Amino acid sequence: MSTSRIAPGTRMTGAQALIHALEHEGVEVMFGLPGGCILPAYDPLLESTIRHILVRHEQGAGHMAEGYAHVTGRPGVAMVTSGPAATNLVTPLMDAYMDSIPMVGITGQVPTGAIGTDAFQECDTVGITRSVTKHNELVMSADEVTLAVRQAFHIATTGRPGPTLIDLPKDVLQNETRWEWPTDEEVAASLPGYRPTMKGHPRMVKEAARLILAAERPVLYVGGGILKARAAEALRELAELTQIPVVTTLMARGAFPDDHPLCLGMPGMHGNATAITAMQKSDLLIALGARFDDRITGKVASFAPEAKVIHVDIDPAEQGKVRRPDVPIVGDCRLVIEEIVKAIRDLQAGGETQADTTAWKSRISGWREQFPLTYEPSEPGNALKPQFCLEKLRDAAPEGTIVASGVGQHQMWTSQYWQFNEPYTWVNSGGLGTMGFSIPAAIGAKIGRPDRTVWAVDGDGCFQMTAQELVTATVERIPIKVALLNNSYLGMVRQWQEMFYDERYSEVYLSTDVPDYVKWAESMGCVAIRVEAPEEVEPAIEKANAVNDRPVVVEFRVDSGEKVFPMVPAGHSNDDVLVHPTQNDRREHLR
Repeated sequence: MSTSRIAPGTRMTGAQALIHALEHEGVEVMFGLPGGCILPAYDPLLESTIRHILVRHEQGAGHMAEGYAHVTGRPGVAMVTSGPAATNLVTPLMDAYMDSIPMVGITGQVPTGAIGTDAFQECDTVGITRSVTKHNELVMSADEVTLAVRQAFHIATTGRPGPTLIDLPKDVLQNETRWEWPTDEEVAASLPGYRPTMKGHPRMVKEAARLILAAERPVLYVGGGILKARAAEALRELAELTQIPVVTTLMARGAFPDDHPLCLGMPGMHGNATAITAMQKSDLLIALGARFDDRITGKVASFAPEAKVIHVDIDPAEQGKVRRPDVPIVGDCRLVIEEIVKAIRDLQAGGETQADTTAWKSRISGWREQFPLTYEPSEPGNALKPQFCLEKLRDAAPEGTIVASGVGQHQMWTSQYWQFNEPYTWVNSGGLGTMGFSIPAAIGAKIGRPDRTVWAVDGDGCFQMTAQELVTATVERIPIKVALLNNSYLGMVRQWQEMFYDERYSEVYLSTDVPDYVKWAESMGCVAIRVEAPEEVEPAIEKANAVNDRPVVVEFRVDSGEKVFPMVPAGHSNDDVLVHPTQNDRREHLR
């Protein structure tokens, strides 16, 4: 089905117009599950160029769309029917909203004449999803379908990216319309209040440049907005020009190479001690596409108390929401960074010099030396350590491997111990913290980048939520690999109960032997491997990496008592960071 050959005015159904419009937007793949109200849209798919991935649960469709968008930068598309299918899509929509992921949801709806009658599988999808989308719309006429699609894609991919939703009654899909493709001008005119600011204010840019040159303890605080803006190269130019150290948040891992001398790694609740402390002791935070999340700031009142703040973000609502900036700049991160770099060069050409940061760099080097990430080693006869498994997995991974994680301890360990040197190789649920994210997101990532090896790192709690999508991966021949860190607990909950609830373990134990993950994975068509001892880790990973025709699940039975360090207790100041117990005797050096 080639949209370029469709003559304006050609008669077709609303469903045909929908599929034509998706093709016109460049959609090559979509994820979904059919049902009664959306069924008319599935019929023209048979003649389309779009690959449809049939999921086993609508939540999986949404997370696959997210994974696809994470690694490609193109909007992921999920199409499901009405009622419970639409409500199953709410979690991925919220997840995408929190993490600024471009995504378009398409839902079926009961016929227009039945709306409001509590018809079978009716729900107020627009009302339910209003707070978790950038834009949503109930389309009431087949003549409005193409404009609704254009608006949804335009809003999802411009400004601060995010999810949008189109709700389509069954009769709208069945009714006849004439093909018309709205122009860019018509789309803009239909959205008069939507005009994202792209360029930074020149006066603010110049003021930012002056503060950067004057700072003695500066830190580049880099958030996920850098990746959304395709600004990794611009960031590197700014960092190397100024020689300012860089911290990359959970959502920004890979935006700046971990192996770069200026990279301090991840800050926040489970960041490394150097990144946490450098932010805390800085005199200037240059926040780029970051939102001062509570997991980064800890207790806001005591966060980086001596630091001035430059805050660059395309969303004006982020300015001053948590921390009032000294220099607020609304604009696209890539364009604003390029403007700041030019302003710095102009000031330097005019004779201004940069402050001496030698003492600051020496202080940071001392923290790095004294507080590296550490854990008790995995040795024959001892419990298998999850960090050890991840290090071995990392070392054996082909260049450019994409890693998708679930949520919990395994997510934090992966972000800590993997080395991210390339953008768009880390896929995770940062803002919402959605358990069950990793397997469907890894499937979407593998479809988006079939040339890459894709590992999903999951915990046993997360795995049990969405493992059924491995059936999708098998049937669709999507050879992802899953590293299942099985500690028999909801690990992060257990850690909190041990540390803050006097070891009162309430409803946190899952099971040691039920389910049998090897049998379960094999029943879904996967290659399955169990690892119980340190000496088995490398052979298992080597075997998994050699399989390229179907999914692989490697179950690592790891130490149930292992905790994630460092840790800033919730609600505490970053000054209260808890380091690994073996480093407690040196904590005064972080003061």
